[in-house]
Amino acid sequence: MTTTAPRLGAVLARLLLVAAALLGALLAGAAPANAHAALTGSDPQDGAVVATAPKEVNLTFSEQVAMGDDAIRVLDPSGKRIDTGEIRDLCSGALVRYGVGLRSGLPDGTYTVAWQTVSADSHPISGAFTFSIGAPSRTSVSLPEREAGGGPVGVLYGVARYLAYAGFVVLAGGAAFVLACWPRGASVRPVQRLVVRGWLTLTAATLAMLLLRHPYTGSGALADAFDLGGLKAVLETKTGAALVSRLMLLGAAALFVAVLFGAYTKRTDEKERKDLTFGLALGGTVVAAGIAGTWALSEHASTGLQPGIAMPVDILHLLAVAAWLGGLTTLLVALYRSPDIEPTSVQRFSRVAFGSVVVLAATGLYQSWRQVGSWSGLTDTSYGRLLLLKTGLVAVLVAVAWLSRTWTTRLTPPNEGETGDLEPTEKPERDEFSEHSEDPAADAVAEPTDAESESDPADSDPDPTPDAVGAPNAPDAPAAVDPERAAQLARQRAAVATATKKRLRDADPVRSGLRRSVLAEAGVAVVLLAVTTVLTSTEPARTEQEAGRSQAASGSTAVPDRPLDVRLPFDTGGPEGKGTVRLTLDPGRSGANALHLYVDRPNGRPLDVPEIKVAFTLTDKEIGPLPVTPDRIQTGHWSANGVQLPMPGEWLMQVTVRTSDIDQTTIDKTVKIG
Repeated sequence: MTTTAPRLGAVLARLLLVAAALLGALLAGAAPANAHAALTGSDPQDGAVVATAPKEVNLTFSEQVAMGDDAIRVLDPSGKRIDTGEIRDLCSGALVRYGVGLRSGLPDGTYTVAWQTVSADSHPISGAFTFSIGAPSRTSVSLPEREAGGGPVGVLYGVARYLAYAGFVVLAGGAAFVLACWPRGASVRPVQRLVVRGWLTLTAATLAMLLLRHPYTGSGALADAFDLGGLKAVLETKTGAALVSRLMLLGAAALFVAVLFGAYTKRTDEKERKDLTFGLALGGTVVAAGIAGTWALSEHASTGLQPGIAMPVDILHLLAVAAWLGGLTTLLVALYRSPDIEPTSVQRFSRVAFGSVVVLAATGLYQSWRQVGSWSGLTDTSYGRLLLLKTGLVAVLVAVAWLSRTWTTRLTPPNEGETGDLEPTEKPERDEFSEHSEDPAADAVAEPTDAESESDPADSDPDPTPDAVGAPNAPDAPAAVDPERAAQLARQRAAVATATKKRLRDADPVRSGLRRSVLAEAGVAVVLLAVTTVLTSTEPARTEQEAGRSQAASGSTAVPDRPLDVRLPFDTGGPEGKGTVRLTLDPGRSGANALHLYVDRPNGRPLDVPEIKVAFTLTDKEIGPLPVTPDRIQTGHWSANGVQLPMPGEWLMQVTVRTSDIDQTTIDKTVKIG
């Protein structure tokens, strides 16, 4: 039989492909490790040159972190560890500081500090910097190019996080849709399969995250996923405990699903059915809230500002997302695979979706204030820009949902006299879904088996209806009829009846419009869920800005993206005394730098001058002037290596140019050294 409606499997497959492509693009475009705690200072500072060897190295973070035995390593110029390996907790009040002792008798040279830890919201962070004792030296230590949480393991962990969110949304939202909007849907096989697949997806994703957790926060090697020692260490962390708790709650969720699609569909007594509905609704809410709590207890909501309020709000936010998007997915399946869903059920979901949007708006505003904190955080940080993108997608989703709501108000009962959901025990509705019966042979008992039963059902009854199948006044079947043949005919006639009804529903322009708008909602929801997954692994704007202010206050800044490049015009007053000095300081931060000077005539051609000198002065610290005498490389080009600037700050740079024995000038400029 042909139909104008596309197959739901192909539609969902396209949505999943879009989700995978978007998620991959977001993960590829994001930084490997989006740190939620940040290194705000160190002693010694990055690039500093100290006169004597320090007794220890201290690191200061913007928020609490979990420090392992090898979280801080200090390496000498040859790459040999010279720390004691004993991490000291130096935290005091709001100050988060850890240190590691150094061995005595360290020679002069450049030392590398490499650190890796896990922030309080479960995300790994890492970094490295250098300092020098006495004077800088060559070092054989290569700083790691990949940060913690990156590489293939990071991508796999991110995909597992997305699937975990998607599985929870389908599991919790699908079950809620059945109980609150469409009780008869509990006996519909496509709906059953959808919710069960949600449970399987969430369970598999949680197990994958538990196995990948050790390499994700540690070595980054995929083979370490099966390291029992690493798994034991993960189980002792907050995140490990949350994942194990989620698996235990999923066991309770499996029992809930079994009752919902088993005993619940068999209840015929109205009072018993209401009592069971209440029990399932209460128990299901508790289990769903518990599963949502495993995210709230281990991620953003558990740390930072007002965690006691943020965690319950986060749970409400996740439940509202599940009720809306999970119910939307279930409605999409019902519209394509079960054409007899009643208008009253769609209207009930419309009210549930509206309530979910209200809850999402309230909880989302609080979360945005808590994580962003300022208007500049919306535009100047990755978290803020992702939040704006998420808000835009929610606005699009609400607009499409409003269109769906318009189609819903125009729905009319499919059959004359049909006013709402029928109980699963009513015979006509059971026969409409007899293609999904657990015992097809039982359906045959109610089938008419007259002499015409041996012919094609479509020929004998060109317009079969569900009322004709299994009618209570059907004549008894002759005893000579083969029971297997009777069962086969019963299934055929039921399938023909259902297909005929489906064709009639597909021809309804209102239902077709509703299907298209719900499909569009589902497509936007898939993209929205992908953006949300990346958002939860991105450093909050408030944390990023506070870390930047702390770094500025302590004088510790990041390495600039490019060397310092300055142009200084000069005029010595003599012949060929005019030109420009181009000065490049690489990398342009405290510590050792490479200095290059280029002297050009006004027409841009190189100018050979007898002498050029440079001096650096840090006025507010009364350091300098530190003289630098570059070597002539070629016409118009001078350079000097190992130019030492002991600390960051606003340095006064003075360049003296002599163009003859008597013609000379000094030009200066204040530059910021990181």
